[in-house]
Amino acid sequence: MKRPSKSRQPAQRVTLHDLAQHAGVSRATVSLVLRKSPLVADKTRENVLEAVTALGYVYNRGAANLRTQRSHTIGVAINDITNPYFAELTAAIQRAFFDLGRTVFIANSEEDPARQDQFIATMREYNADGLAICPSQGTTRQTLKRLKEQGIPCVLISRNVAGCGLDYAGHANQAGMQMATEHLIELGHRRIAMIGGTDLISTGAERRKGYRDALAKHGIPIDEDLIVPGTAPTRSFGASTVKALLQIKNPPTAAVCFNDVIAFGVMLGLRQVGREPGRDFAVVGYDDLAEAELWTPALSTVAIDSVGIGAAAAQLLLQRIEHPDAPPRRMVFEPKLILRDSSCPPRR
Repeated sequence: MKRPSKSRQPAQRVTLHDLAQHAGVSRATVSLVLRKSPLVADKTRENVLEAVTALGYVYNRGAANLRTQRSHTIGVAINDITNPYFAELTAAIQRAFFDLGRTVFIANSEEDPARQDQFIATMREYNADGLAICPSQGTTRQTLKRLKEQGIPCVLISRNVAGCGLDYAGHANQAGMQMATEHLIELGHRRIAMIGGTDLISTGAERRKGYRDALAKHGIPIDEDLIVPGTAPTRSFGASTVKALLQIKNPPTAAVCFNDVIAFGVMLGLRQVGREPGRDFAVVGYDDLAEAELWTPALSTVAIDSVGIGAAAAQLLLQRIEHPDAPPRRMVFEPKLILRDSSCPPRR
């Protein structure tokens, strides 16, 4: 007669006490290592991590969250992740938070405030530690002030909303566009178009002001026919706009563009009507995407430090989580004009 087999007992869960005994340190030291504290010496950290591997320890995030009231997660809402600039910025933000031990949930709001609000509500339900938001067009200061009033740590990235009282990490857009426009003026251009951008977002308003400031500084009258706003920063918009501008009575000889993608479209549009960018017409973009220097001609543009902005946003948000009542802070990165072959003097 067969003996009934004994039921297998579940393996005992490895505890912090087990790790401490194996590594020859205190339980508190083990806890510091698992929380990635910089206070632990490198050799001690190595010993603890070796114990983690040897004993097969799995960090119990749920229990840790209950103890600390923190989920170690961050919600990041981006207005248009299909735009190459925002794709680069999103990667930089995610990398910065990952390096600081945070898991990131990303949403593409597609310039829809309602979609953005839905994501914010979801992140609150999952007890995210904080939010990093690049506001969609139409985001109101009331919506963002409500986050502040409810005690939800939040930082704005790339785009600002005046009067909302939130931390902000971004770029000096007005100064950057003024630099780009003055570069064309110094080359001899007086009929300079401003293609793209809208006052519905801070970057659009700031860059258009930089363009106007440059013309005023050099005594060049502002011609509203040369300022073409646009909410869709695409190649097709750039191509169709420059072709239309070349048909007006006194056409431009150069253009500054709201972003590089529009500038790429402008160069395509010029070629479609037999004009060569960088020879017959000067073009300057904005963002300095990786693609910009690969074009023929290579695109002159204004560089944005997306890695710096991402790291700054992460630091601001973590500081806000730790110090919820501190005054709001701004970290604004200076622009850099990158001169390549697409900008040229006007043809005589």
